[in-house]
Amino acid sequence: MSALRKAALLDKDGTLIEDVPYNVDPGLIRLSPGVGPALRALDGAGFALVVVTNQSGVARGLFPESALTGVEARLRELLAGEGVVLAGFYHCPHHPDGTVPEYARECECRKPGPGMLRQAAQELGLDLTRSWMVGDILNDVEAGNRAGCRTVLLDNGGETEWVPGPHRTPDFTARNWDEVVGFILPKALNSSPLQPQESRQAEVL
Repeated sequence: MSALRKAALLDKDGTLIEDVPYNVDPGLIRLSPGVGPALRALDGAGFALVVVTNQSGVARGLFPESALTGVEARLRELLAGEGVVLAGFYHCPHHPDGTVPEYARECECRKPGPGMLRQAAQELGLDLTRSWMVGDILNDVEAGNRAGCRTVLLDNGGETEWVPGPHRTPDFTARNWDEVVGFILPKALNSSPLQPQESRQAEVL
């Protein structure tokens, strides 16, 4: 059996792509500034690139879950143009306040829960303790920390509530994608176990 891989677990809206609320029109999808070079650098350093995205528009009845197929295809196309390939694309269609009964429920996959990250780890053979979660809000940070990852908050204006709490402190706060990779890559060169001050216990279900 091959060794587990490290991964960059990536939020989609406001992180990988420009945030257009509840958008499922592939023609409106645009990569965020700096994403292409940053992901090439992460890919070159051996990180599997995995999207983990909340899509409550399904539960709210704004679009069908099937519409996300076109979104994923367009994102993969744009990233292929930048020379990178996604290892996985995971979405959560649920929301407890949804209007579509099938999706209107509490779940383990919706961030800040760690469910999508754990599913990706199981299906793709990822070592979450060597992986990083990158997102633009503290719910992304919490999901990563609860899964046992290290975390980067891309502070580009996406977070507006700043609600504190356990698991909601990132390892690093970056202003742009250059700073994201500038922090992660030197850490990735050190393959030794996490130092005590960096270590964290993944939440036990």
